[in-house]
Amino acid sequence: MRAVVAEDLALLRDGIVRLLTAHDVEVVDAVATGPLLADALARHEFDVAVVDVRLPPSFTDEGLRAAIGARSRRPGLPVLVLSQHVEPLYARELLADGAGAVGYLLKDRVMEVGQFVDAVRRVADGGTAIDPEVISQLLAPRDGDDPLHRLTGREADVLALMAEGRTNAGVAQRLSVSLKAVSKHINSIFDKLGLAQSEDDNRRVLAILAYLELRGRS
Repeated sequence: MRAVVAEDLALLRDGIVRLLTAHDVEVVDAVATGPLLADALARHEFDVAVVDVRLPPSFTDEGLRAAIGARSRRPGLPVLVLSQHVEPLYARELLADGAGAVGYLLKDRVMEVGQFVDAVRRVADGGTAIDPEVISQLLAPRDGDDPLHRLTGREADVLALMAEGRTNAGVAQRLSVSLKAVSKHINSIFDKLGLAQSEDDNRRVLAILAYLELRGRS
């Protein structure tokens, strides 16, 4: 597996490079600014980009913009975004094209080596990896007419685990239920969120995007 890394803090950037290298991931470029990231994403052949949202020169959203721009040119380009704080807007923007192969993690998760490497590999394989803290905030009870309120507690748990990028088998293992029960819950989630059967759309990604959008408007 080949990766591009973008992080302005030298110690963290070097740490991520060393960590990935130790887990058989070849880092083809490690950069510190938005312009350098945009150039790296255009020049290199790679399987996943690990990108800090806020990069120089303005420290706003250069990393995110470079990643979204690269995905517009290469749909489904695997990108795992790192952020210091929970910013659901960024997660929504990453998922907006419905193509999958995206992740959003808090930087603290890098210290949880196994989970971080698993997230990198999951995104590289076309899945999603959304930080549990983001999911927790998005699923927090709120007032108003919200389709998410139609979900049962167990369905909300299933959706949160789906957003973390877990397969049906992974959800079943985490919740100690059968695969058949998980499939039933997921179909119910799709129905309650108004996601009709389609051969073209990744309904798992659309389900995640649906509640991100709904929470963003709350």
